[in-house]
Amino acid sequence: MTENLSIKNAKLILADSEMTGALNVKDGMIADMANSGESGLDFDGDYLVPGLVELHTDHLESHYRPRPGVFWDPMAALHAHDAQVTSSGITTVFDAVRIGSDTDMKNMGEHVDVLVGAITKAKAEKRLRSDHLIHLRCELSSHDALEQFEQYCQNELVKLASLMDHTPGQRQFMQLEQYYLYYQGKTGMNDAEMEKFIAARIAEHEQYSAPNRQAIVKRGHEIGLTLASHDDATIDHVAEAQADGVGIAEFPTTIEAAKASRDANIAILMGAPNVVRGKSHSGNISATSLASEGLLDVLSSDYVPFSLMQGAFKLAKNVEQISLPDAIAKVSLNPARAAGLDDRGELAVGKKADFARVHLPEDGVPIVRAVWRDGERVI
Repeated sequence: MTENLSIKNAKLILADSEMTGALNVKDGMIADMANSGESGLDFDGDYLVPGLVELHTDHLESHYRPRPGVFWDPMAALHAHDAQVTSSGITTVFDAVRIGSDTDMKNMGEHVDVLVGAITKAKAEKRLRSDHLIHLRCELSSHDALEQFEQYCQNELVKLASLMDHTPGQRQFMQLEQYYLYYQGKTGMNDAEMEKFIAARIAEHEQYSAPNRQAIVKRGHEIGLTLASHDDATIDHVAEAQADGVGIAEFPTTIEAAKASRDANIAILMGAPNVVRGKSHSGNISATSLASEGLLDVLSSDYVPFSLMQGAFKLAKNVEQISLPDAIAKVSLNPARAAGLDDRGELAVGKKADFARVHLPEDGVPIVRAVWRDGERVI
């Protein structure tokens, strides 16, 4: 850990304002900030932003399974994932691990064991640049989702669990044509095969989803997990989430669901790739549109780590009522608070010295020049 660090001539992005000045670190914590500094690392006017906090990324799984049927060494996959998220300015990352087997991954429990084991071992051995925690993505319609959840929910790194249902006719796939489009494109099944496939998925939903949800919610509250509801599409979905004590609405698919989440005091999370691209990859509501309506609290990089930093700067540029501090809070302070992490997420005295040096060129795509965690430079 860096004993002392001084930075000067930086544009500090605070929770609700900007200031040009200096920052000092001692024992891994922010010791003080001032309008000027005589010594230290000269940022030459670059931004100093708090370390980003990522709540939902599937990126580790894409390194572990880079091609269908190809599984990479889990520790090597984790190292590659860690390097990419940290170089994107992310200093706290919730690695999403899918819970529940399906037709694509019939033995998912084995892979969960491998991934959770790798994260636990790597963190214990101080192999990682970013602070890695675990997010269990619980596919409620799976026959073994509850069994797998019970096996891993008490791991000390597990802090977040999401309630998901990707069966046809539900949430993201309320319109069956969207389900056909997605799965026929993915699998190449003909119409008859798709009808049989859909009937089997609906039967799984009817048998497992409700009891799995009830049990996971109950157990999650017992052990103090933050709960998220995934792909809420209707007011009824949000009412169910509120009744279940959910704290985060992940990727609501309609403005009605987002408004209901706001009324229920549930933090609204959307994808940063949606902001960068200007639209959802699955045809759902635009995250920028929600931001313009004041219905966006948290951004997640989802499947592109650098989109978190890029999306924040793009929001500040494109949405008149969102300042740069507001936008950066959506990728730092707000997700930290939503996940119950009160020691990070902002540049403030007494907080963890997690931050990044960011240069913003004329094209608007930010450049992460350096990253520190606990006062130690990691990139």
